[in-house]
Amino acid sequence: EVQLVESGGGLVQPEGSLRLSCAASGFTFSSYAVSWFRQAPGKERQFVAAISYLGGTTYYGDSVKGRFTISRDNAKNTLYLQMNSLQPEDTGVYYCARLGNAHYSGEYYLRNQAKYDYWGQGTQVTVSS
Repeated sequence: EVQLVESGGGLVQPEGSLRLSCAASGFTFSSYAVSWFRQAPGKERQFVAAISYLGGTTYYGDSVKGRFTISRDNAKNTLYLQMNSLQPEDTGVYYCARLGNAHYSGEYYLRNQAKYDYWGQGTQVTVSS
């Protein structure tokens, strides 16, 4: 059974940092590109960051570029999101997701949430003073 389990969310003050993790199981992690999405209250879910299946290529949403860093450890079957300089507008539920195609990391697919087949349950990030 494919499982994605996020952790690391919480309450942080503006300009603070958090590191999210996503533990993957039930599939060959190193064969799939994986990504982070987020959903703020009352808003649609949006793309945050993606990483290719071997980890050599990354993509970011415009609002997080330069502040967030996505990485993966294929030996540990874990995806990470290092979030720095957090702002109140970064508040939301953060989800990790697996791209539906193995051994593929095309940017158009990675930015399109409809192309993902498995999602975690999400972890809440709240940025507030």
